[in-house]
Amino acid sequence: MSRIGKAPITIPSGVTIDVSKSNMVTVKGAKGELKQQVDQDLELGIEDGVLTVKRPTDQKRHRSVHGLFRSLINNMVIGVSEGYTKTMELHGVGYRANNSGQLLELTLGYSHPIYFYVADEVKIETSMEKGQPPKIMLSSADKQLIGQIASKIRAFRSPEPYKGKGIRFAGEEIRRKQGKTAG
Repeated sequence: MSRIGKAPITIPSGVTIDVSKSNMVTVKGAKGELKQQVDQDLELGIEDGVLTVKRPTDQKRHRSVHGLFRSLINNMVIGVSEGYTKTMELHGVGYRANNSGQLLELTLGYSHPIYFYVADEVKIETSMEKGQPPKIMLSSADKQLIGQIASKIRAFRSPEPYKGKGIRFAGEEIRRKQGKTAG
């Protein structure tokens, strides 16, 4: 049986979970409201501030979605109570990041600046301190959305292995290559 699927989800104070008849789960909290459609065969039970996800049989399909939907619901609960943040750093000479509202402007060594509109559900901040690489901070209640946006931003100039220039996540180690040696 799935170890992740069996684990109960404790519901923190200030978070409410509603399950409709069509297995639409709505999680509301201080940071916002998230919705997720859960597989029709799974049973969701809420007792004493603990949510459990149960599967009807041991079929391969039921086993494959059991842990998945339990993890998605757990991520929603954590998101609306605490929220998620991702910090990205720009490494390279002349690389800059600036935002005005939800519009992110990146200067990444191309002949033109890159403008990227970030979804309204994600809060974006940029900082440029002397002696530190420029930083982009993303924060949201939706873990999947914040990861997707961070991945798109990183794809504009992913870190290259020779000099390490590019956009990387904070604390990420880039595996460096040797390069050519003089003959």
